[in-house]
Amino acid sequence: MFTEMNAKLVAIIGELRKDIKYRVQLADYEQELARVEERIAELQSQFESEQDDVVKLERFSLANLLTTLAGTKEETLTKEKQEMIAAQHKLSEARKTKDDIDKEIGLLREKLENVESSKWEYQRLLKQKEEMIKESSLPFAGKLFELIEKEAELKSSLTELNEAIAAGRNVKRALEDALESLERAGAWGQFDLFGGGTISGMIKHQHIDAAEKNLYRAQGSMRKFQKELLDVKEEAYLDINISGMLKFADFFFDGFIVDYMVQSKITHSVEETRHQYRKVAEILTKLEKMQEDTFKRLDANQKEKREMVENV
Repeated sequence: MFTEMNAKLVAIIGELRKDIKYRVQLADYEQELARVEERIAELQSQFESEQDDVVKLERFSLANLLTTLAGTKEETLTKEKQEMIAAQHKLSEARKTKDDIDKEIGLLREKLENVESSKWEYQRLLKQKEEMIKESSLPFAGKLFELIEKEAELKSSLTELNEAIAAGRNVKRALEDALESLERAGAWGQFDLFGGGTISGMIKHQHIDAAEKNLYRAQGSMRKFQKELLDVKEEAYLDINISGMLKFADFFFDGFIVDYMVQSKITHSVEETRHQYRKVAEILTKLEKMQEDTFKRLDANQKEKREMVENV
């Protein structure tokens, strides 16, 4: 009877811990979604404004004619197009982030529905446990149930730590891939600075594209990592971006100054990626230590419970 109740309590307490975890994560996602939606509205307004500027410059008017006569139209139009493309790039990234968050919120709401019945089951088991303690002739029945509940809590903690560690390792892998792409882009960028041509520029931007994808993957992984860390009271942050405007300017308007700006951006992104990698590695070290300590406590708890039963 005690063995059966043990299994039920361990399972149900684990489910109740999930309910708390999912609600905390959902609240955090909803706050993040509100910030992203506000950001999208700002970027949409900025993009439309930049788009209007380009249209105005391309449309025939007295101001357009005067700008052309002054010989500055093409330069001004180029600048406005760069700003429009940069705004469009940022808007696209923000919308992708919103889609990711919407998806995670939907999944969490489904999970919460699935664990809702656990609350009723827990109340039923509590009553059953009280009756068993009253009816039991064993003097240590109450203590045994305390150990059973502690075992359930420790197992749940261990599960949460395992999930956080797995999420952190996903971030590390994405950052490693991004760092490799950025370093390759930087190497080709140096070559491009000192006499490279179209081919070197294209190769550099292939690596920049790969780095952007990996950094976006890292951001998504970091977002999930942050949510897992809410359970273990740790925090991490990642916000790395490569400017679409500078990439566009470098590719289509070749020149030392623009190339230098892109190279500086790559160098900064490499440094920032390394910094984030070190931060994630430090947090993972703490989590792995917590995992080890929790496992030892669980082992000790199970040993005490087992000895109590064996000595009856």
